[in-house]
Amino acid sequence: MDSRVTNQGTFSITTPIYYVNDVPHIGSAYTTIAADIIARFQRLQGKSVRLVTGTDEHGQKIQRTAEALGRLPQEHCDLIAKEFKSLWELLNIQVDSFIRTTDPRHEAIVKEFFQRVWERGDIYLGQQQGWYCVSCEEFKEERDLLEGGYCPLHPNKKAEWRDEQNYFFRLSKYQSQLEQLYQERPDFIQPESRRNEVLSFVSRGLQDFSISRVNLDWGIPIPADPNHTIYVWFDALLAYVTALLEPDQAPTLANATATWYPFNLHLIGKDILRFHAVYWPAMLMSADLPLPERVFGHGFLTKDGQKISKTLGNVIDPVDLVNRYGADAVRYFFLKEIEFGRDGDFSETRFINTLNADLANDLGNLLNRTLKMAHKYCDGKVPAVTDVDNSLMDGLRSRGAGLGSEVAQAYQDLAFSHACAQILTLVQAGNKYVDEQAPWSLYKQGKQTEVEQVLYAVLESVRLAAYLLSPIVPYRTVR
Repeated sequence: MDSRVTNQGTFSITTPIYYVNDVPHIGSAYTTIAADIIARFQRLQGKSVRLVTGTDEHGQKIQRTAEALGRLPQEHCDLIAKEFKSLWELLNIQVDSFIRTTDPRHEAIVKEFFQRVWERGDIYLGQQQGWYCVSCEEFKEERDLLEGGYCPLHPNKKAEWRDEQNYFFRLSKYQSQLEQLYQERPDFIQPESRRNEVLSFVSRGLQDFSISRVNLDWGIPIPADPNHTIYVWFDALLAYVTALLEPDQAPTLANATATWYPFNLHLIGKDILRFHAVYWPAMLMSADLPLPERVFGHGFLTKDGQKISKTLGNVIDPVDLVNRYGADAVRYFFLKEIEFGRDGDFSETRFINTLNADLANDLGNLLNRTLKMAHKYCDGKVPAVTDVDNSLMDGLRSRGAGLGSEVAQAYQDLAFSHACAQILTLVQAGNKYVDEQAPWSLYKQGKQTEVEQVLYAVLESVRLAAYLLSPIVPYRTVR
């Protein structure tokens, strides 16, 4: 079974469709920065790229949040969606499609998809009993709850007992097909630790899951039974598809999937891995749509070794961080210092030390000292070097040779830390090269040709380093 359809000239990538229960936090910024870096790298590779993000605006959690704030649900969604867009601009994230699940065109896509699955016989009416976490928008096993019935992901939120009629999706029907998918495409779920989590979950046997709620006004009604509202995941996951519509296109699945579909990469946090690596492919199989190429679940962020939470008062405000240090600094630290895929910790002390060491002392120092010498020794121009003395450039040449392909592979593997580390070796080699060649001494000896060759070699190394870093720090690397 190979359900992939590829277009070599395009690349489409998604972030999660973020809940609008509150303003964006550092976790959503982290995922979206990573997605932007991947998109920028693919554009450098000559690809036409579609980066999709957006906001998930339906469901009981959103309705309750709006009510608690004295707002209408749509008013609340409008305000928070604006905050997400503003943060992406602040972080210099180039979004190609920002989708909101309250977009009328999205409702048309959801209903068409629902009808396909309905006609396949994969939706039925049943009784749902269990503990429900409104914040997760998910039923929980009692054994998974904390003492007192609290959700492990939202320890300040108590699960609610529900006993109601719901429509269900026949996930169990796709057990063998999903297992075949994971076997034939071992790179479908990444990194390996996430793949193992999914394999373990699926091996215990899949159960059908609820796709509707009753007594909920804020959402998309089921066409054949408007007393039921479509469950948030059967709604939100389809936002990826709606986002691919062009502005002048009619909202149909055929139009939405004509150019950019299927997605090359779904980038998500590990907390929603199951929905993207199990539920979503089964839903697509039912609707007879191709599957994405990869699902990558990254780790969680902590601060000073502690879980980030409002209760602990250690929330990292991404807007404040950017306003104080700049977008490039924030982008660089989180993707260089945290191995993508693993959990990672933020410390402001470490943050400042990393920026000073890498961008100011290493790269900034190399560029500034070389530019000053170019102004002083070469009339402020890049030397026009034609005949190169290879013996002068051996150290830098050996480090620069093959660096582009090595860094490109790191970007392809989402190994951002490794990419940064390899680029820094060239920068460090450049600083060492300047010290060893001492162009100021060569200038005093009247060796102008050698001075120009040394400065040209260093400036070319800086250019290469800046180019390779540009997906991560697209504005500037030094101030």
